[in-house]
Amino acid sequence: MTNNPTETTKIHPNAKDFMPILGTDYIELYVSNSKQAAHFYKTAMGFRSLAYSGLETGNRETESFVLVQDKIRIVLTSPLKSGTEIGRHIDQHGDGVKVTALWVEDATYAYEEAIKRGATSYLKPTVEEDEHGKVVRSGIHAYGEVVHIFVERKAYQGAFLPGYRAWESDYQTTSVGLKYIDHMVGNVALGDMNKWVEFYERVLGFVQIKSFDDKDISTQYTALMSKVMSSGDGRIKFPINEPAPGLKKSQIDEYLEFYEGAGVQHIAVATDDIIKTVSELQARGIDFLKVPTTYYDVLEERVGKIDENIDALRKLGILVDRDDEGYLLQIFTKTIQARPTMFFEIIQRKGATSFGKGNFKALFEAIEREQALRGTL
Repeated sequence: MTNNPTETTKIHPNAKDFMPILGTDYIELYVSNSKQAAHFYKTAMGFRSLAYSGLETGNRETESFVLVQDKIRIVLTSPLKSGTEIGRHIDQHGDGVKVTALWVEDATYAYEEAIKRGATSYLKPTVEEDEHGKVVRSGIHAYGEVVHIFVERKAYQGAFLPGYRAWESDYQTTSVGLKYIDHMVGNVALGDMNKWVEFYERVLGFVQIKSFDDKDISTQYTALMSKVMSSGDGRIKFPINEPAPGLKKSQIDEYLEFYEGAGVQHIAVATDDIIKTVSELQARGIDFLKVPTTYYDVLEERVGKIDENIDALRKLGILVDRDDEGYLLQIFTKTIQARPTMFFEIIQRKGATSFGKGNFKALFEAIEREQALRGTL
């Protein structure tokens, strides 16, 4: 399950590609009510039922619903009793990402290479089998309580993983056009960004492809710094953010306060038609950050000619930015759980390989308006 089947597999010249990663296998969130969360992702975001694990499958500890949309798989997991590690995680952090699973050819090799390079073990190579074949999984710790699971599934034909059964549901919604995970952003404490940049370089052979400092990402009141780490073939991209000193509390500071530690801030998902996708998401009740309409008055002066109708972009609040390779369109949801922590980005790339640097100021001012309403700025 590669992120993007049309992507080239040209290796970045500075990458040490000793651990080829084929794509994002799945993202697992620990949530307080997996059944209700699954209904939200299906109804509001166009995911479909894929697989299930729980009491009906002999699992007495947890309940998990697996949802799919094109090449995106999301696992929503809740504990079935009190006093569990998952329950503690939810109590401390609220709903949030625990696992970023990476699809590899050999999960044992990937684990051994990562451990040899200084990673901390989360899961030793484990063979899981059922009537559909076998899967090998292993895992390492990353920032905060996030873990990376290596998944080797070339000998498996089941719905998802051993221990899960196909989730047959009479209620299925239509796709909103989400295709694959473009990138996933982590927030870490002040002073920790370079530590985790070095971790991804050393342990996974990633390369830094972009860097933004507080001159790039700042407003009158707040600022942050970010570095983008990428696998050699560009299929996996992990920007790492840390707060920068400012007059008021930044969005990163707010995240770290309410998540109570480092974690995944947002998941960027790609679409081939952002106007259609965002229109459908809004119709289903998803709330997005909005920038002032004056942003669009000089849009073509800033980014040049684009294919899309600017009035349509203005109506929906979609942002546009250009780099040397082309342009991109992007928009950000408001946070999707009670705490002001995780959210989604919807992105359409039309050649651009960057992350919307030209939109940072307008976007951050929109986030600050939300913070002011929450009393956390």
